[in-house]
Amino acid sequence: MKIGVLLSGCGVYDGAEIQESILTLLSIEEIDAEAVCISINKNQHHVVNHLNGEEMKESRNMLIESARIARGAIHDINDISPSDIDALVIPGGFGSAKNLTNWAFNGPDGEILPEVKLLLINMINVGKPIAALCVSPVVVAKALEGSGIQPKLTIGTNQEESPYDISDFTSGLEKTGMLTEMKTVREILVDTENKIITAPCYMMEASILDVRKNVRSAVEALRDLI
Repeated sequence: MKIGVLLSGCGVYDGAEIQESILTLLSIEEIDAEAVCISINKNQHHVVNHLNGEEMKESRNMLIESARIARGAIHDINDISPSDIDALVIPGGFGSAKNLTNWAFNGPDGEILPEVKLLLINMINVGKPIAALCVSPVVVAKALEGSGIQPKLTIGTNQEESPYDISDFTSGLEKTGMLTEMKTVREILVDTENKIITAPCYMMEASILDVRKNVRSAVEALRDLI
């Protein structure tokens, strides 16, 4: 069993969330599957100093940065088709809303990278499951917008503490035509009809142990849908 892991760079503020990414790779190994790390050979939107949050005057390539997480074993998204993998996980991090899409700047009216949309649509068309962690449901939403497919997605809950405006994100998902449900970091949402799993992870105030359990639950559910 091969599970793709779509990475948007390396670092929560400008790429893939590292802890969610590593916990995804660990969970895939724990279910006796093989992770296939994937990224895009394009520059990320910008580079953020993770010590002080300030933008840095340099550019970095998503594929090269993602290779840090994958220990060099990374594939260009243009070289991957649904026949190569049995499922796909998209860890969170601002890269999903800055690099894979521009949701961070334009909200639900923003755009998605064509190659990302193509992979997600092709996966769904052949019935292969997708798991979107943390903020990455926005990637799924932009990929499926206007397709007539309306999966149930969660990005967290407004009933518990979060660093983000969960209600605003939820409204944005609904604006793209998606259906939404509120879920805590102790829960996942499994849309069995469309084979899409979403898990809040660090969209909520959570410990690394909370996120580890949330990611593991999502990966196990993904396995069950394969």
